[in-house]
This record gives sequence, structure tokens and C-alpha cells, in this order.
Amino acid sequence: MSSCSSSAVSSCESRQSRSISHPGALRLQTLILLAFLAASSAPTPLYSVYREAWGFSAITLTVIFGVYAIALLLALLVLGSLSDHIGRRPVIIGALLIEAIAMVAFMAATSVPLLILARLIQGVATGTATSVLAAGLMDLDRQRSPLINSVAPMVGLAVGALGTSMLVQFAPAPLQLSFLVLAVVFILLVIAACFLPETAGRRPGALAAMLPTISVPRQAWKALLLVAPIDVAAWALGGFYFSLGPTLTGRVTGMHSPVVGGVLIFVLTMSAAVSVLLLRAWPAQRMLTSGTVALVAGVGATLWAIHSTSAVLFFLGTIVAGFGFGIGFLGALRTLLPLAQPHERAGLMAAYYILSYLAFCLPAILAGIMTNAFGLITASSYYGLALMALGVAALIGVKLFPVDQD
Repeated sequence: MSSCSSSAVSSCESRQSRSISHPGALRLQTLILLAFLAASSAPTPLYSVYREAWGFSAITLTVIFGVYAIALLLALLVLGSLSDHIGRRPVIIGALLIEAIAMVAFMAATSVPLLILARLIQGVATGTATSVLAAGLMDLDRQRSPLINSVAPMVGLAVGALGTSMLVQFAPAPLQLSFLVLAVVFILLVIAACFLPETAGRRPGALAAMLPTISVPRQAWKALLLVAPIDVAAWALGGFYFSLGPTLTGRVTGMHSPVVGGVLIFVLTMSAAVSVLLLRAWPAQRMLTSGTVALVAGVGATLWAIHSTSAVLFFLGTIVAGFGFGIGFLGALRTLLPLAQPHERAGLMAAYYILSYLAFCLPAILAGIMTNAFGLITASSYYGLALMALGVAALIGVKLFPVDQD
């Protein structure tokens, strides 16, 4: 990781004394976080274009999506603590350079294996950036960083999907232009990141820190088991939308424009961001209950829309489900984190992220297999019913065994 960015880091050493202010650094790191998540959702509106051009199946589509999530998770676990030992700025610059390489790989992709390679590279970059930016934002502003870390990724996902779909629809070279724009953005961010102030001192143990620490404190097991159904349901919903969602939208609405798929992702993620922004002061128990109810209701409305081919109800159901995704995710985090001592949090979060990202990719791959076997509408129905069952189980568990840490 550090070797791939050594030249860029060396060229930045002379600028150490000219670092930007902490408020400026907070804004820049927020922008970098937005850019990474925007890039991560950029391929979603293009999947239909890739499928039409290369003729691959729904299973292949979900595998392309799934390898990104797996690579992100592995990078998060292996490189998550690296910046505590070599500094925030070198890791941020390295992640930006790797992401720029991923954008070039997308531009050069002419087959499924090359597309999978591009997604793997992007997953490594995004997983690395997620951890270091979360830590860097916390260094700069402990009061506002939790809100930024909750809302900025959702906004980035929304902007990336909608922006890419607009370029695909109305600009030339649909499989290259979006990634060319993003590559330029990441190169500019590399230059800007050279002026970030270093907020973490160097200390030994970098290699040891790359060994993942996964452990659940005894006092947190009950809470983890209680929030697991809603967490799995929320992330599995996101995985389905980001892989097969645009294709399903075309079947329901009759409109196969990439913009429609981009709008779908925008609606899901922005409703999640708005729910976090507006309801962040709620107690964790109330967040979990409301988020679960909203997720079940939203998925139920979406299933009804699929079978009645109602575009309006389909998007309304997505808004409600997105609300449940956002507030349920925040409620789960606020339930778990107070149960761990400072030295236990990294292991607990590793376990939580493994659960979340596996739920993000594995059910989506299963949905691809089901789509090939039964068709998209039938597969979507079974998938949605499973999510609703998980939501009901979560609601029963939260009501019978409340765990509120507020």
C-alpha cells in the first residue's frame, strides 16, 4: 500500500509546513469521502449497458458487484489500522492513487474479466479510504465527524449513480466518459491531499496491525444477535438495488433508460441520508424499531408495485425502505458501540462489518442465481419476502429483549 504511493508521498513532504487549516482539511476529507462513494456507485447504471454489449447473465452481474464488496471488506480488515502507524496522509494519498488506477481500468475494460479486475481494484481503494477517512475526520472534529461519516457516504452514492446515469444517457462514450471524469477528479484530489495536515503520529507495529482482529465482547453478543436481522435485511436490500435494481426498474416502469436506474439508487440512498440527518437525536431503541417497520413496509410496497407494475408505488416503496435502511443502520451502530471498551471496539466493528458486507454481496449473488432459474420478477418476490421476514424477526427481538444504550 505504502509502496504504491511512495513517490507521491515523497513529493508532498516539502509541503508539510504549508498544510491547510483543520477546517479546510475537514472539508477536503469530506469531499474525498464523497468522491470515493460516488465512484463506487458509478458502475451501477452502466450494468445494463455492459449486459447489452457483452451478453452476460444476471449471475455474472451480481458476481461483478459481489467481488467489489468482498475486496472492500478485506481491505477494511487488513488496512483499517495502517494509518495509525504510518500516518493518515500517506494512506489517503495511496487510496486515491489506487482509485485513479481503478478508473483507468474501467475505461480499458472490454470484457467481463477486466470489469471484475476493475471492481476488485476499486474495492481495495474504497475499503482503505473508508477506514482512514473515518479516523481522519474523527481527529479533526469529534463533534461533527459521526454525522459526516453517516451522511456523506449516502450522499456520495446518490450523486455517483445519478451523475453517471446522466452522462450515460446524454453524453458520448458511455462506458468511458464517466470514469475519465472520475479519474481526473481523483488525480486532483491526490494533489490536494498533499496539503492535508498529519493528524496521526508514526509508531511501530504497522505489519502487526495488518492482521485482522475480529472479536465480539461478551457483553455485546446479545445486542449483536438482536440487531443482526435488521442489519442483514438492510444491507441485503442495498446489495439487490445496486446490482439488479436498475434492471428491475426497467421491467416495472417500462423505461429502460440508464437515468431511471440512476434515479432509483438516488432515491434509495438519499432517503437513507435524510433519515439519518433528521432523526439522529432519537434513542437507539426507537431508531431500530422505526427503521425496521419502515424497511418492512417499504419492501412490501415495492413488491406490490412490482406485481401491479406501478412506477409511482415502486419509487414510494423505495423511499420508505431507504428511510428504514438509514435509521436502522444508525440505530444498530448506536446500540453496539457503547457496549465495547475502547480496546474492544476495533474487534467488534470488524465483526459487524463482516456481517454487513457479506449481507451486501452474498444475497445479491443468490438473487442472480434465482433470476436465472425463475425469472427476475419471481426472484425479486422471494427476495423481498425474505427481507420482510428478517425485519419481522428483528422487530420481535427488539420488542422482547430491548437493548438501549442511550
